[in-house]
Amino acid sequence: MHTVWKGAISFGLVHVPVKMFSATEDKDISMRYIHKECGSPLSYVRKCPVCDKEVEWEEIGKGYEYEKGKFVMFDKEELEQVSGQADKNIVILDFVDLQEIDPIYFQKTYYLSPDQAGSNAYKLLMNAMKDTGKIGIAQISIRSKSSLAAIRVLDECLAVETMFYPDEIRPIAQVPNLPGQEEVKEKELTMAKMLIEQLSTPFDAAKYTDQYRERLLDLIQHKVAGEEVRIAPTQPQTNVVDLMAALQASIEAVQPVVTDPGPAAKKRPARKPAAPTAQQAVAGENISPTPVKKKRSTTKRKET
Repeated sequence: MHTVWKGAISFGLVHVPVKMFSATEDKDISMRYIHKECGSPLSYVRKCPVCDKEVEWEEIGKGYEYEKGKFVMFDKEELEQVSGQADKNIVILDFVDLQEIDPIYFQKTYYLSPDQAGSNAYKLLMNAMKDTGKIGIAQISIRSKSSLAAIRVLDECLAVETMFYPDEIRPIAQVPNLPGQEEVKEKELTMAKMLIEQLSTPFDAAKYTDQYRERLLDLIQHKVAGEEVRIAPTQPQTNVVDLMAALQASIEAVQPVVTDPGPAAKKRPARKPAAPTAQQAVAGENISPTPVKKKRSTTKRKET
């Protein structure tokens, strides 16, 4: 892995030298802009409109436009000092419970490994956080950008989750067309909860794949091979008018198909009665199992 940052974690007077590595990678398939007329790839040119020439990276600085056409300039050292990037410290401010943080605050995940002779302090911090169940809330500066961060234990590794500041989170009140206080129909709510139960399962990240990327890679391979590919248009979905009908169809679609178990399974003891169907649940029917009649013993009692 490529080291993206080197510094230290500090909590109290404890100092833990660490290296930082990206925990995720973008597997998006990149495309180039191509001139359709001749098939040549287009390039981005850093050109000054006043000097009418290309500008090299070493000639480029950063500036803030405080009025139209007026800028104040900054060099790299000034920005590093303002952001606190120069001291290379991840300062833990508080320890909190992970459940207290809404996922909307999280940005990007990084792994941390001990650097130089920091293994003992690294292990100490990791074990203390595991035993207490706490995560650290810290401040960190990466690439001249200051942000909050959550330091937590991930398996046997410390991980950093960069976070948005509270004033960077847009208030929900700005979201248009949110529903009001209208009452939800009880039958529709019952069906919706039943559908959620049918679709509920333990989370397994391995079962989810990027289907768009897989289809695009397959399409690329066919085009490289010179094949002509035609993609059938998808049927647009219409707005659902009858919620009950849609819920009913959804529940029936996820219910397991009952097949003939065969003669071997028929010898097994009788199973418990099946769960009520969607119609029975909505109607509120009281479902009770059919009583099983006891067989009379055919063995005669011994005469005394």
